[in-house]
Amino acid sequence: RGWGGPFSHELRGGSFRGHPIPAGPDGGLKARVQIPLRGFELEMALEAQPGAPVALVGRSGSGKTSMLRAIAGLLSPATGRVESAGTVWLDTERGIDLAPERRGCGFLFQDYALFPQMSAWRNVAYGMRGPRRERRAAALAMLERFGVAALAEARPPAMSGGERQRVALARALAAQPPLLLLDEPLAALDSTTRREAIGELRAVFAATGTPVVLVTHSFEEAAALAGELVVIDAGQAIQRGTAAAISASPASAFVADFSGAVVLRGEARGDGDLTVVRLPGGGEVRSADQARGSVALSLFPWEISIEAGDAALDSGADSRLNRLPCEVTTVTAIGSRARVGLAAPEPLVAEITAASAARLDLRPGTRVAAVWKATATRLIADASVDSAAPDVRRPR
Repeated sequence: RGWGGPFSHELRGGSFRGHPIPAGPDGGLKARVQIPLRGFELEMALEAQPGAPVALVGRSGSGKTSMLRAIAGLLSPATGRVESAGTVWLDTERGIDLAPERRGCGFLFQDYALFPQMSAWRNVAYGMRGPRRERRAAALAMLERFGVAALAEARPPAMSGGERQRVALARALAAQPPLLLLDEPLAALDSTTRREAIGELRAVFAATGTPVVLVTHSFEEAAALAGELVVIDAGQAIQRGTAAAISASPASAFVADFSGAVVLRGEARGDGDLTVVRLPGGGEVRSADQARGSVALSLFPWEISIEAGDAALDSGADSRLNRLPCEVTTVTAIGSRARVGLAAPEPLVAEITAASAARLDLRPGTRVAAVWKATATRLIADASVDSAAPDVRRPR
């Protein structure tokens, strides 16, 4: 009742079981909107091309879903322009604002928005035109392509989360939309089904060739589903790029934190070819980046190693290695790895192998040292400080 089965093996090269999944008109999306929202203004430009899914990623309430709704015609911008496959859907300067049904987006809502009183095939056929017999045949064909033909007469309350998502995708694509919009497509699934669904969605995106814009609050999910990520905060796109590029060079402390990095803040000063950052809770760390003044610094949990006991804190140790005394607060097993929470001058999280955690006999209260390279410590201008942002320079 999850996402397993033949679907994942037979959807290849734009077809499923030898039948093509319908694709909409050729051409991409170009959107630029400005919308006053509660507490801030959404102001964003966005492009999406066939075969290149774009993910809008950010915390809840940042304006991601509002952007989707504006594209679909469910929310009216104060100003803006939306064009899809060469057709202008919205142009506030020219007085153009097509109704949602005339735009014809395939929209996968967060809760899938299936009609609970209708069977699966009737949900899929709802937006189709033509005689009932033809609509039913077309809906059954879409359900077959998504591997849920056996559920044709079932109603949504009797389906699992994965099954409802497949039916909703079949409905979204049945009318061959020029654009596919997905609002938190994995939010309603449990963790096991979510992992399976990521692979299935990637296959659907590749098969249709339809431009895709999706919304998620998970950086990990966005990285798995889209080639380009747009990180949004308070209605503004603060960074764009691949997941790898954003993680390697975050534009702000918020982006670094959101991408899964450990983020600390402190005051930076020069020390030869290194920068020393004094942490507010005590202790110092070094970075190969050059900066002065208030900064945020980021590093990833897997860049931090753990050494046993205070002996690791030898003052004569290599200055290019950061060593902070810590106390273990949590140890969480994740497959063959362990995520270790650490109470240091500032909270840290390290990710090490489960074998290393066992060898060190890590448990809450264990005294250890967190160790990482100065070259792994990335410095970022700290936007939370009102003073002028420091000049941060990375070594070439």
